[in-house]
Amino acid sequence: MICAGIDAGSRAIKIALIDADNSTIIATDVTDQGVAQENLAKNLFENILKKNSISRKEIGAVIATGYGRNAISFADKTITEITCHAAGVKHFIPDVRAIIDIGGQDSKLIRLNENGCIEDFAMNDRCAAGTGCFLEMVSKKLSLTLHLLGAVAKESKKPASISSMCVVFAETEIVGLMAEQRSPADIVCGVQNAIASRILSMAGRNMPTEIIFTGGVAMINGMDTAIQKTFERPVKISPQPQMTGAIGAAILAIKHYKTTSN
Repeated sequence: MICAGIDAGSRAIKIALIDADNSTIIATDVTDQGVAQENLAKNLFENILKKNSISRKEIGAVIATGYGRNAISFADKTITEITCHAAGVKHFIPDVRAIIDIGGQDSKLIRLNENGCIEDFAMNDRCAAGTGCFLEMVSKKLSLTLHLLGAVAKESKKPASISSMCVVFAETEIVGLMAEQRSPADIVCGVQNAIASRILSMAGRNMPTEIIFTGGVAMINGMDTAIQKTFERPVKISPQPQMTGAIGAAILAIKHYKTTSN
């Protein structure tokens, strides 16, 4: 039997299929988020089944997570992204104790105890200053694509100081830096440091030794380095970071299937 996890995020909808017998990931896929979330998720689900020659009857359970999870009516159950991201990272790194997830419109900091259970968490979904939205704004201002930001930041000689904790005011700061002819490298590096500092302000107390970094922003080069320097802790990027929530949802779908089928 196969179980599916769907992560309806603010910027993209992700899906993962996992073999319920051995927890092996069969396939993953992603599509841009849009107005018709239900249809987008349904099409993504149907397409991944078709690509992998899997019939709907072979799907034991579907769990939805993410900001748009309640719009996925064909899911058997919805589970918060905090729980799903923890399960997704633990699938790859069983001894994980600390997770930082940065998505398009929110960021999360999750701590797990020695038994692998969620101990506490902090979430920023009110301000874009610690999210991928900040990087999107910067890339547009500097006429750079997102995937080039990391390479540009590496050229920084003196990172700019971005003091505003609000992305609206930070944008004004960036316009001022551009007027001062500060280099794109210094501006991008300064923004990456500002995002890392915003996450640190959520931490409240010391993090465990190693931090696992996940979410779409983890795929932007340099963000892991900025977090590592800010937290003064080693940072490791989780495998398939954009898919973590969907993979975790699929793992939890296996548990749901086994519980309900017995």
